[in-house]
Parts: sequence; structure tokens; C-alpha cells
Amino acid sequence: MASSRKRPSADLAAVVARFLEEHRLRGKRVAAALSGGIDSVVLLHTLKDRPVRAIHVHHGLSPNADAWAQFCRRLCKQWQVPLAVRRVRVAKAGKGPEAAARAARYGVLRTSPFDVVFLAHHLDDQAETVLMNLLRGAGVAGARGMQPLARLGDKTLARPLLEVSREQILAYARKHRLEWVEDESNARDEYTRNFVRRQLGPLIASRFPAWKAAVARAARHFSKRQLGAEELLRAYLREKGLQSPSEAKLVEMLRQLTSRGARILVEHEGKRLRVYRGRLAIEASAPQAAFAPLRWQGESRLAIPALGGELRFRRARGQGIDAKHVPLQVRLRSGGERLQPDARRPRRTLKNLFQEAGVPPWQRERLPLLFSGKTLVWAPGLGVDDAYKAGAKALGVLPEWRQDR
Repeated sequence: MASSRKRPSADLAAVVARFLEEHRLRGKRVAAALSGGIDSVVLLHTLKDRPVRAIHVHHGLSPNADAWAQFCRRLCKQWQVPLAVRRVRVAKAGKGPEAAARAARYGVLRTSPFDVVFLAHHLDDQAETVLMNLLRGAGVAGARGMQPLARLGDKTLARPLLEVSREQILAYARKHRLEWVEDESNARDEYTRNFVRRQLGPLIASRFPAWKAAVARAARHFSKRQLGAEELLRAYLREKGLQSPSEAKLVEMLRQLTSRGARILVEHEGKRLRVYRGRLAIEASAPQAAFAPLRWQGESRLAIPALGGELRFRRARGQGIDAKHVPLQVRLRSGGERLQPDARRPRRTLKNLFQEAGVPPWQRERLPLLFSGKTLVWAPGLGVDDAYKAGAKALGVLPEWRQDR
């Protein structure tokens, strides 16, 4: 057991009380995760006079695991806090010991009979987490670190101490003469977090003494940016008549949509969300209907259900396709087609023209093209081949592709 002499401390009980009020957590079924370490003991001490229960996860990884569980039992009996001790088997294959133990721990919390589970993560933990995420190449979601409130299945995870330093927690424990257990694995640098805490952190602090507070502050800025992006995505989905998913799924959707890659695809409510050149597009995810070539003989509208839209044609003098070339055939792209919309530029491949016009790759294969024999005459968004354009006095036809929304 560890204890020490008194030292001035922050009023952590008031910090936790404000957190409960701000996030409207009063009246919820609340539990606190209790490992027996100083952080979780301090957190439970701030909550013990409220309706709260404690959960201790017995990993069995340490020879002292039984002693830690017994310490938690004695502590909770002393403070009159109901305690549940849950034994877990930590999977050793496929994950490192840190990740495997964390997965087992969160598995217990996910199935606990509570609305809210309090965790004792603090400012130092946040700074170390963000630093590790960045070193692993994480994006904005990783840079925002841990959140004060997060979802775990149908549970809420609450972290009221994220702006409280390890120094303040130690001072609080000393002031209240608290006892706690020390996990001997915290001294083993082969674990990533311990290496960051014991080796990398002090090295950074030698040049940037306030790095932890600065990194935690940056995490809050990234979090605000992420929340703004989440709101924009929610608004976009509503505009398209789609339901907004759960917070966890929304965060994952945003992570995928903002990741790098030419073929980003997210499925949601029978639709596909894609990103091309920084712009979000949406399309039906139903299997694409087979398309057979059609003959256009001059009618003003030509429905194409297989492609989800219709071609419309407006007649105009000196514009569009010269009417003398009607009828034409409607076909899909097969590869190698070329078009010359501008007489001042050479004939170019359809692929290059689509790229230049910013047409997303997944749309190019399902656009109706007008052909005269084997020659491409017109493509949506690109225009009419120069050889088929109506002269100044000739009657022309202007095609337009209208897709169903």
C-alpha cells in the first residue's frame, strides 16, 4: 500500500460535482471503475458520498491481482460503496498485453448494469494518449484524444478528471490520507505507455516543461474541430433525407470519409457516401441494373431507368449537336473513347477529360454517351465533339442528363 504526507491539492470533489451538473448525470445509474491505483481511488473518493457503485476488473495478469481485488473490497466496505469484482480472461493472441487487457476491461464495462461508468483518466493520461496516437500516424480523431463523454455500446463513459494533472491527484490523495496499490508493471518500459511516461515524457519536458498541458489543450482544439465536422455530416445526411447514426458510428463514418484514398466508400441506409477531391457525394447502393444500348430518334425526352435518370433535349439555332446527325445511339463507356469539345485543343481520351472536369471515377462508367456509329458525339459535363456541332445557322440539339434524386 502507498500513502504519503499532506500537500495542497485542487478541490477535485468540486470538479467532479461540476462535471455531474454540466453533463446532467444526476439521477443516472452510476458506477466507477476501480483498479485500486491512486487515480481510481481518488475518483471514487470524490463520488463516495453520492449514489455510486464500483467495478473492479480482475485480469489475473499480475501475481498481486488477488491482493488488489482484496484491497478494493476493504476500501469499498470502509466507504460503504457496493463493489462488483469481475474476473476476465485476457486473450494473448493477436494483441499486445496492453491492448488485450484494455479490451477485456471494456468488455466488462460494456455489459455492466449501469447507465454511466466513470473512468479516472486525467490530463497526463490525455497528453500521453495524444502523443502515442500521433506517433502512430493518427488523424484528427486520434489527435482529439479521449473525450469527457463517450459511448460504449449503450453506456456512457465519463472522464471528469481530464483537465486535472497527475500532480493534483497525488496532492489530493495526500491531503485526504488515502491509500492505494501500485501496479509493478508501471515500471516496465516495454509497455508503450510506460515508455512514453518514463522515458519520452521527461525528455520532452526538459525542453518544453508544460508540454502535457499544451498537448491536452491541442486535443481540445482538435475535438472542437471534430465536433464541427460531425455536425456538418449530420446536417448533410438530414438534407439527403437520411437518419443520423449513433455517435460512435458517426465518428467512424467521419474517420473513413476523411482518410486518404481514391476509393473511399461508406454504406449508410441503402446509400453510398463517397469523397472525391474533397467533396462528398451520395448514391444508391442497390445493385446496378443492366443497361442495353438505346436509339435516340429526336424525341425531347428519353427515359433511362437502368441509369436512374433521363436525357432531355432542347432545340436551338447554332448550338449543340447538328440535327442532321440524328438519330444517335446511347451507350456506356467501354474504354478508349476520345472527344474533342474544343476545336483549339487536340482530341483527348474520355478518361483525361473526365479527370479534368472533376467527374468522380465511380460515376464515369454509368453516364449515358451519345454515339454516331463508333464515334463519340457527346458526353455529360464535357459537351459536343467539334465535328458534330451545329453551325451558326443550323438547327441544333442541346442534350442534358438529369439523374433522379
